[in-house]
Amino acid sequence: MQSTTVDLNAKIPNNVGLADDPKLLRALEKWLPRYLEWWHDMGPTDFEDKPVFLRTAVSVSTDGWAHYDHVRMPDYRWGIFLNPREEESEIRCGDDAGKPAWHEIPGEHRNALRRIIVTQADTEPASVEQQRMLGHMAPSLYDLRNLFQVNVEEGRHLWAMVYLLHKYFGRDGRDEADELLERRSGDVDKPRILGAFNQPCDHWLSFFAFTMFTDRDGKYQLAALAQSGFDPLARTTEFMLTEEAHHLFVGETGLDRIIKRSAELEQIDPNGDIRNQGGIDFDLIQRTINYWFTYSLDLFGGEISSNAADFFAAGLKGRYREDRLDEHRALGQEYRLNVVDGGKLTERDVPLRNAMNEVLRDSYVKDCERALRKWNRTLEAAGSKTRLTLPSRRFHRHQGIYTDHFFNPEGQLITADQWEANKHRWVLTPADNDYLLSIMKPVYEPGKFANWIAAPTRGIDGQPLDFEYVKLHD
Repeated sequence: MQSTTVDLNAKIPNNVGLADDPKLLRALEKWLPRYLEWWHDMGPTDFEDKPVFLRTAVSVSTDGWAHYDHVRMPDYRWGIFLNPREEESEIRCGDDAGKPAWHEIPGEHRNALRRIIVTQADTEPASVEQQRMLGHMAPSLYDLRNLFQVNVEEGRHLWAMVYLLHKYFGRDGRDEADELLERRSGDVDKPRILGAFNQPCDHWLSFFAFTMFTDRDGKYQLAALAQSGFDPLARTTEFMLTEEAHHLFVGETGLDRIIKRSAELEQIDPNGDIRNQGGIDFDLIQRTINYWFTYSLDLFGGEISSNAADFFAAGLKGRYREDRLDEHRALGQEYRLNVVDGGKLTERDVPLRNAMNEVLRDSYVKDCERALRKWNRTLEAAGSKTRLTLPSRRFHRHQGIYTDHFFNPEGQLITADQWEANKHRWVLTPADNDYLLSIMKPVYEPGKFANWIAAPTRGIDGQPLDFEYVKLHD
């Protein structure tokens, strides 16, 4: 069994034996001040001196892997952690399924693996950049702390990928690691790699939708990489998933709390006018779901993809929970897709390997549908007649086979004119953002919550809701 021991005294906490690799250690210690400079410039800088009740990874064991305490974010101990293995790893999918996993980069897969790792790595600092101003309108100290917890863990996930780049890709990897700190979310000249990570996240409704939908894409991408035949990548992403669960919790429960409060305000107002009570109306919530869900769908890539087929065949990236499936080669099987042909929707069979992005997207959509059912139970319990829905996966797409066509939220083909006439009803608009910014004033008193969101059911790590999760006046 590989050791679970973490060197917590090192400048960079780790369980990968950095002390035994002086060259790698020097390279990462040289990267550290560059990272901190990026954090100072592009992170939640106005709160750098505030102690935040953060959890810090201190172990890779399943019991007690995190320590909670008030920490100033620049002092956070960003570490490098790989899940241990009890037995020798195997390649889990593709043509070589069942053979020993790789512990070094196979030459023929070097470029593909670098592309996979860089793309994943680029999402981590991007989300911090998107969310950097949200602390100024936090609905509570509880939520402010959760925002910062997400931020520091995205930073740690960047470290996880940078370690792989430095250790396994030589000068190319070091150059890629430097460039991760040079791109900027939404920048015209040097944008982040993936579209959703260049969209503005201006307010907390988008933040909760981002952590619900976009971070959930991250869950499925990481889960697919956890099936990789490149053992260090698989073990790294397995531990990242441990932390990612909190990000999804923040998004799913945050939206649920907004929905609950909106239903309460609907009951309070004589005319059922939620905005009249300073809340967030259900149409606006639905537009936000439509916007972030569909941008997140794009992150899975094209429905028909030779790259996806190649990654699977090579054992670089598996399906969701590939290790639990009965077969791992996906040969001689087909996947039925809805495609546009001659101006009409029709079905087409494609080889299963070429549809691996869509297979992963299926698992993601099923998970999102589960959350929608939960939110609708909240609405039902509150006595509201409103029910929220997920739009069709063909709606509002910017990647894949539906990009050049227009669809309504039900997935029916429409004209460009119909889209233009209705898009303000279907996705977020500047007017929506203006309204949300007008009601989102910071609430920094312990135990108090903004009018537009319900309190959570419990505090963090056993603390009460009126605990001082962020010490703003320390």
